[in-house]
Amino acid sequence: MNAVLASLQTSPSVYAGCSAALLTQHGKEALLGPILDEVLGCHLVHVDSYDTDLLGTFTREVPRAATQLETAAKKARLGMELAGLRLGLGSEGSVGMDPVTGLIPWCYEVLVWIDADRGLEVVGRAHASACAGSRRVTSWEEAQAFAAHHMFPSHALVARPSHADHGSIYKGIQDPDSLRRTYERARADADDGVVFLEVDARAHLNPTRQAVIRQAGLDLVAKLRTLCPACQSPGFGLARRLPGLLCGNCGTPTAEFKGAVMACVACGDETEERIAEAWADPAHCPECNP
Repeated sequence: MNAVLASLQTSPSVYAGCSAALLTQHGKEALLGPILDEVLGCHLVHVDSYDTDLLGTFTREVPRAATQLETAAKKARLGMELAGLRLGLGSEGSVGMDPVTGLIPWCYEVLVWIDADRGLEVVGRAHASACAGSRRVTSWEEAQAFAAHHMFPSHALVARPSHADHGSIYKGIQDPDSLRRTYERARADADDGVVFLEVDARAHLNPTRQAVIRQAGLDLVAKLRTLCPACQSPGFGLARRLPGLLCGNCGTPTAEFKGAVMACVACGDETEERIAEAWADPAHCPECNP
């Protein structure tokens, strides 16, 4: 990460000496605070006086009513209001399947930076494989196998009697003794003797997710350190990628990216950048490899 941070510190930060609010109950200030401090010179003020579980939980007791992006922005604004600051940072994660095969558990992280004085909303994103999963187990041996497969105890677990939506829930299981006690308790409460186990996806209990949050933080500060060439506003960065790189064998356009559009969130100015590769691998060509 140090090399990435160093590459961003090529010009003065417009946020040097400023403070920004971060509303979180799950330790994200420890992940994002050092990045903002080192790259932007901005102090992150931790706010925890609002229960963010009211906006949605990974364990489904409270469904998320808004989109991931909207929820992150709402957290930023709530934090700003509670801290009395004009800058805010909101974080929201989602766990699903990977975008290519749809078979691998995948973590998607979104950060929203709100600058009330400049009227800016800048988004940082990252995604990567997740430590996530669930299983209904019928024996202690099955419970141990599930835990071992999902990097327990470095990654915490959640247990419920019987099924995924049972009203009784035990979160934050972090050591083998607690897992055994909770397993027995949930099994006793289950009508069918089955225990539902899943990985606890909350940020402070899932190191794999923590790494993705940091990557989203780096994406965000890269944009905040990059000024628009037209209006000099912070937040200039990747807006979309352009498919259509030509096949190196037959010249057919492929789904591989030929470039990217960089855009300003303030004035809308856009710049197209071409990638270094001149041709796509024929393996990705719809004609050469249908």
